[in-house]
Amino acid sequence: MSAGTFDLTARDETWVKRVLPVLKLVAKKYFRSEVRGMDKVPDGGVLLVSNHSGGLMAFDVPVISVAFADQFGADRPLYTLAHDLIFTGAGKDVFGKFGFLPAHPKNAVAALKAGAATIVFPGGEWEVLRPTSESATIDFHGRTGYIRTALEAGVPIVPIVTIGGQETQLFLNRGDALAKLLRLDKLLRIDSAPFAFGFPFGLTAHFPPNIPLPSKLVTEVLDPVDITAEFGTNPDHDEVDQMIRKRMQHALDGLARERRFPVLG
Repeated sequence: MSAGTFDLTARDETWVKRVLPVLKLVAKKYFRSEVRGMDKVPDGGVLLVSNHSGGLMAFDVPVISVAFADQFGADRPLYTLAHDLIFTGAGKDVFGKFGFLPAHPKNAVAALKAGAATIVFPGGEWEVLRPTSESATIDFHGRTGYIRTALEAGVPIVPIVTIGGQETQLFLNRGDALAKLLRLDKLLRIDSAPFAFGFPFGLTAHFPPNIPLPSKLVTEVLDPVDITAEFGTNPDHDEVDQMIRKRMQHALDGLARERRFPVLG
């Protein structure tokens, strides 16, 4: 097995069911999470495409996972495509048990063709580390590989947006210049190293990570997108990506307008 690929059978339903109550407590009590429209996710293989927020300790994944399990039961597998860094050392065994997969196209297509729901964050570390001033901005950094993945697997795309994650601490800048200076883009495939202000360490640059503030997280699941039905059998990937981001941005703008106060929601 190559470094980029992963065994789908590593997911352990027993482990998932053990950790879900803890995740549910954190999501619903600490972050007061609110998820709308999870019933829109169709049966079978489906690619969930979400924006990403919260820095190195992003909690949009647990919020979506808890809502997914509440709607469909813990027996329905949900795989999460994630950065290779979390699979270093013991991370491979630990995160693998909870359905995390390295964000490699082969892994995504395998999971989708096996009939599993799979979530991807195309913006990755670029979006999750964006400035707090861009909280309500969808930014996939030009990445359109998720379109190719959905087409190859023959599954619909379900866009998802969440607001509140970029308020778990104050991200002051993008930090792309610092990332290049430290060669993080070459060493760790990370394009951002922002300065952030939070609790308990105050001003930091990546490390040590501050404890996330209890910002209210609100998530909205949008209508499924059948790419072939909307764009034909040979769609332009950039056109599809532009349409999906436009719909996501419209929904995120709506959530931003509803938000009355930072952190409090």
